[in-house]
Amino acid sequence: MSAPLLTVRDLKVAFRSGKTSREVLHGVSFDVFPGETLAIVGESGSGKSTTAAAIIDLLPGTGTVTEGSIHLDGTDLTKAGRAKMEHIRGREIGYVPQDPMSNLNPVWSIGFQVKEAVRANGLAQGRKQVHDRAVEVLVQAGLSDAARRMHQFPHQFSGGMKQRALIGIGLAADPKLLIADEPTSALDVTVQRVILDHLASLTAERGTSVLLITHDLGLAAERADRILVMNQGEIVEAGPSVTILTNPKHPYTQRLVAAAPSLASKRIGAGVHESAPVDPSIPAVVEVKNLVKDYSIRTGGLRSEQFRAVDDVSFTIQRGKTLALVGESGSGKSTVAKMLLQLEKATSGDVFIDGQSAVGMSRADIFKLRRRMQPVFQNPYGSLDPLRSIGSLITEPLEVHHVGTKQEQHQRALELLEKVALPRELAWRYPNELSGGQRQRVAIARALALRPDIIVLDEAVSALDVLVQDQILHLLADLQHELGLTYLFITHDLAVVRVAADFVCVMEKGRIVEQGTVDDIFSNPAEEYTRRLLDAIPGADLPLGGAV
Repeated sequence: MSAPLLTVRDLKVAFRSGKTSREVLHGVSFDVFPGETLAIVGESGSGKSTTAAAIIDLLPGTGTVTEGSIHLDGTDLTKAGRAKMEHIRGREIGYVPQDPMSNLNPVWSIGFQVKEAVRANGLAQGRKQVHDRAVEVLVQAGLSDAARRMHQFPHQFSGGMKQRALIGIGLAADPKLLIADEPTSALDVTVQRVILDHLASLTAERGTSVLLITHDLGLAAERADRILVMNQGEIVEAGPSVTILTNPKHPYTQRLVAAAPSLASKRIGAGVHESAPVDPSIPAVVEVKNLVKDYSIRTGGLRSEQFRAVDDVSFTIQRGKTLALVGESGSGKSTVAKMLLQLEKATSGDVFIDGQSAVGMSRADIFKLRRRMQPVFQNPYGSLDPLRSIGSLITEPLEVHHVGTKQEQHQRALELLEKVALPRELAWRYPNELSGGQRQRVAIARALALRPDIIVLDEAVSALDVLVQDQILHLLADLQHELGLTYLFITHDLAVVRVAADFVCVMEKGRIVEQGTVDDIFSNPAEEYTRRLLDAIPGADLPLGGAV
């Protein structure tokens, strides 16, 4: 075997706070070989991104490398000066960050930002050369009509297009090593597959080594040659991808494998989850009939065009069951949810709750309806007011609907914290003091405050690590069983649907193209679009051993 391109030995990283120092990496060691893809997996806080940041000398705040060495092609990066590292970043080590939404400047055009990378890496000189090289970078990244798109801004790009631009910037200087930190976690599974396929072909053509950071073990096993499993700042297991997947040794790795929905969806026959058979005797609590939603989009001057976001959508949800609405971004799923919650008015069609039409309800009746039907949104960071304590966030719906005295409301908040498996003392803390999984539990507690019987979950677990995601899905199942809740579960991830839902409606371009029980859809999909969604589940073609 050839010599390693990257060698990390006994790496320790600490963050200083005042006079104290907290170590977060505890002697991490590994190699990356030329042309190899190495994946580092683990939940948030395990040290994955800190390891990547240490390699490129971009540790945040007061973070410092306290011990160990990082060698790239013989150069010790821990001893390289600032000028040397600025030369290495981009030219020898490329970087693709996690969130395309926040890593592109919204006030600069895509072309300006690519040109900035071209100039910084010394890839071209002169205005025309820089422009031509920037277009070439976007073409190589797989963006169609790149010359025209140079003038567009990030908000005019889809998530997949933004991530392509970031991949183009990361590979612009043909680096020896590319660090890809959760490069597709914010994307639909089908877009994720396209992006990762393209990234693999680009790096293979150039012989680029890839350090892939991800929390999804199924994705890592599918895309990487070897896997390192990190937990609490240490590497707990390492080895070839298929070996780690089929025969995990460490208990933490076993938990990761067991929790990954992309892998769990293959184990249904082993009794992980069985969707309920259709029972015509169970009444429908939600009935959506022929929903249509049109938007008017201004195309310039006084001209506008009609855009149909939802086109003749109909479905029912039986009491106490879970219906999943699945499809790619832009398929109309969230628009349907907004119309069900009466946050958007339908252009035509109707929504019935226990046989009562919700369309055309008065404001007073909608207010009453919302006591029965509550949402849980995707981003627990954005859906909880950072200035309110956890207790007051949970009691806010009770205050708005004038339910109970202050003392009764406070007691209800404490009971709900216990219901979602959180300690009561969190009532006096604030959202920024909680992890993402804890915040999402608070959002669920808040949704339960008014004792609703219908909960609309809009991508409620897509932003969470697989272990936390697994905990939330089990919590939702337990609450449904205990309280008789009815769920509308909106997601782009069919792997999650397989372990969480009873019935599925598959949406494409505003229409439902297929619906049925989860078992029917997974075992015998009728539509090519559904088959593409199923094929895009990470790890779909990987073997599973008895240890899983």
